[in-house]
Amino acid sequence: MKVIVMGCGRVGSQLSNLLSQRGHNVTVIDHRDADASTRLGPNFKGRILHGLGFDRDVLTEAGISSAEAFIAASSSDNANIVAARIARNVFRVPRVVARMYDPGRAEIYQRLGLSTISGTQLGVRQIYEMVTHTDLNVLYKFGRGEVSVLAIEVDTNLAGRSLRDLNIPGEVTVFSLSRDDHAFIPTAGTEFREGDVLHLAVLATSMTRLEEMLGLERRN
Repeated sequence: MKVIVMGCGRVGSQLSNLLSQRGHNVTVIDHRDADASTRLGPNFKGRILHGLGFDRDVLTEAGISSAEAFIAASSSDNANIVAARIARNVFRVPRVVARMYDPGRAEIYQRLGLSTISGTQLGVRQIYEMVTHTDLNVLYKFGRGEVSVLAIEVDTNLAGRSLRDLNIPGEVTVFSLSRDDHAFIPTAGTEFREGDVLHLAVLATSMTRLEEMLGLERRN
C-alpha cells in the first residue's frame, strides 16, 4: 500500500518505520530533512521529502494522487488538520488520519468525519491498524479509534461456523446478525449462513487477529 506520512517526530518516525518494515511503500514529508533521516535510521527503505505537508506542490511530488493513505503526524494540530483536509477533500485519498494534541479539537474534527488519534505509543499502533485494514468494512469508530464497529457478510469460509468461533472476550464481539431482512442478537451456538451480515465491535489492536480468523490477506 502507498502511504504518505507528514511529520517525522516520535510518532511519525515510528509509524513510518513500522509501515516500511511491513512492506508498504512509504513517503515521509518533513521540513527538517536532516532530522528526519536521523530519526528514521539507515534501515528505512522509504522516501524522504523536505517541505511542508500541506503544500500542494510537495504533496504532488510525494505522489498523493495515487496514495492509498495519508497520515498527518506533525507537532502542530493546525498543520495536521489543514494537511488532512487537503488530502481528503482535494486529492480524495481514501484513508486519512490526523494526530491531535488537543482532545477537544479532536472531538470537533471527528464530528466532521475526519479520523483523529491521540497518544504516542498507543497512537502508532492505532494509526497503523486504521490505515492498513482495507478489507474490513468499518462503519463507525468510538473514542479516538480504540473501538470500531464493522459489518461483515458471511461467505463460504464463514458459513457453518458459529459465534463462538469469532468472539474473543474483551477484543472482538459479534452483537448483531441480519438474515432475510431481519436482525437479531446471536447466541454462542448460532450458526452463520452464507449471505448473513454480522456486526462486530472490535478493538483497534485486535484487527489483525480478526483478519487472520476471517482468512483475509493484508495489503502491502
